[in-house]
Amino acid sequence: QVQLVESGGGLVQPGGSLRLSCVASGTVFNIKNMDWFRHAPGKQREWVATVTRRGNTDYADSAKGRFTISRDNTKDTVYLQMNSLRPDDTAVYYCHAKDQWSNFDYWGQGTQVTVSS
Repeated sequence: QVQLVESGGGLVQPGGSLRLSCVASGTVFNIKNMDWFRHAPGKQREWVATVTRRGNTDYADSAKGRFTISRDNTKDTVYLQMNSLRPDDTAVYYCHAKDQWSNFDYWGQGTQVTVSS
């Protein structure tokens, strides 16, 4: 079992920045990649970014150039630095991890990000 706990969401003005954190606990040694997803009202859940255990990253087009995902394996924590935020970034952001052996999906409880003036 893996538990994921996000933090760092909030209200920010357009053009502002936020840093989300996700702390993993439990059988984290079974986790390779960690991801951020988001879910905006009236829209489907959307993948945002992925970081591998080695630190390789991948981004959705909407995140490229503005968001940076990173990982501290010593703290079992993944971060999402979000810059140049726009109103359409408003969503609940979820941390995700998959057990590499069972393929079981783990999700955090989500953290709300609201971009508004």
